[in-house]
Amino acid sequence: MDKLHFLQNEFPTLVAKLKADTKGSWGVLNAQQMVEHMSDSISFATGKNNQALISPAGKVDAFKSFAMSDKEFKPNTPNSLMSEIPAPAKHNNMEASIDELKTTINDFVNYFESNKGATLTNPFFGNLNFEEWTHLLHKHAVHHCKQFGLL
Repeated sequence: MDKLHFLQNEFPTLVAKLKADTKGSWGVLNAQQMVEHMSDSISFATGKNNQALISPAGKVDAFKSFAMSDKEFKPNTPNSLMSEIPAPAKHNNMEASIDELKTTINDFVNYFESNKGATLTNPFFGNLNFEEWTHLLHKHAVHHCKQFGLL
């Protein structure tokens, strides 16, 4: 499967099937909050939302090894950048959130097309190049698709 194609085409199409207030089979986010969370996560790979590493330096290699593996994120995987109480949706409707998602995905691709060989810091997994970001973002998108019964 082409992971970039999935991110650019299949993922936005899949999430568009959800009503904004749909709850997943785990976690606290509704569908619209999940879409906005994915936009936020992808924004780390656009060059516009630079992040500092928050993982302990001694664990980054092991964390990155997991991120680059085909092992899935477990349901309810904690994210220390997120509150236990989800932020309200930023946009008035699901369509606007999906439009932001598509724009952010395009910004990701455009950044790396314009900055060949670049790396950007993921706060958990360290410096990632385009292929590594694509793998991680695909893994993250699949995780949320399964959460909402889309895959």
